[in-house]
Amino acid sequence: MLDLKAVKNFGAVDADVDPLLDQAFETHAAYISAKDHERYVIIGRKGSGKTAIYRQIVGLLSHDVLPHGHGFAEYPWHHHAKQIEAGVPKEQCYLHSWEYLINITLSKILLTKDQSQPWSDIAVESMARLESFVCDTYGSVNPDLSRVFSPATRIKMRGEFGIDWKVVKASVSGEEMPIEHLPIVIQDVNRVLSEATISCLNPELDYYICFDELDLGMSLEAEDYRLRLIGLLLAARKINNKSRECGRRLSVIIFLRDDVYRDLHFEDKNKLTETAVSYIEWDNEKGGPSLKALMEKRFHSVLNIPEAGAWATVFDETQQMTSRQSKYDHIVDRTFLRPRDIIKFSNEILQAHKVNGSSDNHKFINKDIIDARQKYSEYLLDELDDEIKKKYPDYKLYLEILKTIGSLQFELRDAESACEARREMLPPGMTATEMLSHLFEYSVVGYYRPGGGGFGGAEYVWKYKERRSLFNENATSYRVHPGFMEVLGVKKFSRSS
Repeated sequence: MLDLKAVKNFGAVDADVDPLLDQAFETHAAYISAKDHERYVIIGRKGSGKTAIYRQIVGLLSHDVLPHGHGFAEYPWHHHAKQIEAGVPKEQCYLHSWEYLINITLSKILLTKDQSQPWSDIAVESMARLESFVCDTYGSVNPDLSRVFSPATRIKMRGEFGIDWKVVKASVSGEEMPIEHLPIVIQDVNRVLSEATISCLNPELDYYICFDELDLGMSLEAEDYRLRLIGLLLAARKINNKSRECGRRLSVIIFLRDDVYRDLHFEDKNKLTETAVSYIEWDNEKGGPSLKALMEKRFHSVLNIPEAGAWATVFDETQQMTSRQSKYDHIVDRTFLRPRDIIKFSNEILQAHKVNGSSDNHKFINKDIIDARQKYSEYLLDELDDEIKKKYPDYKLYLEILKTIGSLQFELRDAESACEARREMLPPGMTATEMLSHLFEYSVVGYYRPGGGGFGGAEYVWKYKERRSLFNENATSYRVHPGFMEVLGVKKFSRSS
């Protein structure tokens, strides 16, 4: 007999500390495309599964799969700022410094992890050159990558590298120079390092260099931050294209939040999006992975029950929720279609089930779900805070307006009235439509789109469901995301009805 009360949880919200991630990983098309060297920019909302995919790829380490993961603590942010390159288009000012970091990372993989080296006669010479450069410059074949641009570093390249030292002769001693002068010759240095690393890559092996946590502690309002991300994307494209041209299986993979990527603007972004970007989406109407399948893997791991049909084993779907919804639909409607949301909701349902203490029912029932909604709603608001506050620091004032409106569904005139009633708390000049556009961007509200005219049936438009959707300034009817009902205290009725 199923004993849900004996279960501690169904995993952690944060992939970095989720004990079930490896055994209950739900394979996603974005993971497969990255692993197969087809796509290398993985985009998704916070909590959509980017770090889970990152961990899976970094964890592939074996004799013929050689990954390296860059986390936040390993980025040389502070010293990187001094590597900005002059005399190039603004969006390329960090391209070559990222390329240099990737070349050093790849050199480290080749020198410390790749047991097949030297795999060819050409690789014998190239490996010797890489070892000479890395050891001479950083004192070891295994350098601390967070200190690649440390001020104490002096670039040391012997004559066979073919660098024209005359351009920096005032600061050169022999064939070395301070790292601060690297931007002057960085393109030549990268050319030599790239030729050496590419020739060393064994075509029978897979190599991955992954960049995650690029948004931690950063703000898109800072131009320098945007330029660094653009530089990384351009460097990854350059190196990945080169490796493919040479028949090598190397991918530099970048994991970014969708709102961060959306706000970056650079030449050929559309081309990069079409050829390199893979979006992490769940329960897509076109098919693909589902959050139900993800949870069934977890139920299987935790409860030792068959994976197929595990949802119906854990949830009593014989009794519908309000509005004749299945329990799965009721739960998913309150998420942003992200793994962390349904894991959190399921964990809160589990705790409510324990408190309710019914010994007659060994499945989750309606009351368990209803009782879990308050804590889940509080969690969802906390998650929103992490995403929205950097771009819209006044967003909590917008939420107060929604509380004033007080209903799940409302009209534009209701929002306008609420804004006028609380005008003193809003930024000067803020209109109801502008406020709603900000909330729509992060899916706090959706707007009603009438059907007909060849556009399909009437429906509410949500950014988290349609990433290409734009705010409609002419919309007159809105709806608060159901996941925020409890924490905002709004009721399930139409304000103007």
